[in-house]
Amino acid sequence: MRDNLIKRKYNEKISLIEKYNKFYYDKDQSIISDQEFDLLKKDLIDLENKYDFLKSEKSPTRSVGFKPSKNFSKVKHKVPMLSLSNAFNEEDLENFEKKIIKFLSLKDANTIEYSTEPKIDGISASLTYLNGKFTQGLSRGDGSEGEDITKNLKTIKDIPTSINEKNFPEEIDIRGEVFIENNDFKKINGKFANPRNAASGSLRQKDSKVTSKIPLKFIAYTHGHVKNMKIDNQVDFLKNLKLWGFKTNLYNKKISSIKNLILNHKELEEKRKEIPFDIDGVVYKINNFNLQRRLGFAANAPRWAIAHKFSANNSVSEILNIEIQLGRTGALTPVAKIKPVNIGGVMVSNATLHNEDEIVRKDIRIGDTVTVERAGDVIPHVISVDLKKRNKNSKKFIFPINCPSCG
Repeated sequence: MRDNLIKRKYNEKISLIEKYNKFYYDKDQSIISDQEFDLLKKDLIDLENKYDFLKSEKSPTRSVGFKPSKNFSKVKHKVPMLSLSNAFNEEDLENFEKKIIKFLSLKDANTIEYSTEPKIDGISASLTYLNGKFTQGLSRGDGSEGEDITKNLKTIKDIPTSINEKNFPEEIDIRGEVFIENNDFKKINGKFANPRNAASGSLRQKDSKVTSKIPLKFIAYTHGHVKNMKIDNQVDFLKNLKLWGFKTNLYNKKISSIKNLILNHKELEEKRKEIPFDIDGVVYKINNFNLQRRLGFAANAPRWAIAHKFSANNSVSEILNIEIQLGRTGALTPVAKIKPVNIGGVMVSNATLHNEDEIVRKDIRIGDTVTVERAGDVIPHVISVDLKKRNKNSKKFIFPINCPSCG
């Protein structure tokens, strides 16, 4: 009986993961915050570790992302595009390092060097180069197969179409993140819920001319399949990426010891507001490529890398009123007036509700207790409603039929 209850609880979490992934990857919508998703994923993995009888092919420990869209042709990655395991605190990092030491039979951690880089909250892409020419670009898809979005990726100025450097490999998949800077997002804010959704929606346009109008950026950080490359560590690979014409992250560093990783993480979290695009943590990779190869991969993540997430950049407040703002183009934007709350060191009293569809989808009402997120310098937005705290007499918000300015 107890096992059945545990199994039911586990399957409910699997269903939620699948639902959220479908919205996130297939519909370019985030219906819960990243922090809530990470905690759900952690709960599920903890259950799997505790009970051997819990197994599912749909588990995040066995699958990555979501199946590719039917709008694009599917192409198999030569080297899978896997997700990263998450760390939330110092203990998680210590356990990560202990596993590496044990796997490699090292005497201590002093020989381990990490290449660290901010984790950009964007869309992963893999670029295939043959003899220096950019020939194909794929999305992550489900990690095994991606969508062929070559035409859309070719509209991004940060992606070189040809590379003539002598040490550039004859075959290589350059991998990185497609994203939109926060200031650029403000200019197109009426169309998308957040910068990550804007990048995803733009990359998956059928018409590349539409994509070309969106100010997408690309930062390179790793490689997949490669032939004839004479580079033996991640730090040198990042230096060569710059020589080859790719943009890399200004905050990349080589670091040793968990203590220094923690200090760097804290420093970057404090600088988060200064960085012109959204980051949600720091990625640590074993610097030495030979050690990476020896460590290999678990079911859906490399053993030699981990993502150290930032603390939640959201808070709970109450909606006092919903006002409709009229934009220059005549677009109506609903704005929630909330009880002032401190989010990431900034007092917030307004949160965008984006549009009428967003209000209907989340059933947002005046008087609701809501979770408000502030990512980077983007306008704070309501990400969820706590239905348990809703007043029984609350009424659905009715979007105005007439213009609030001229009637």
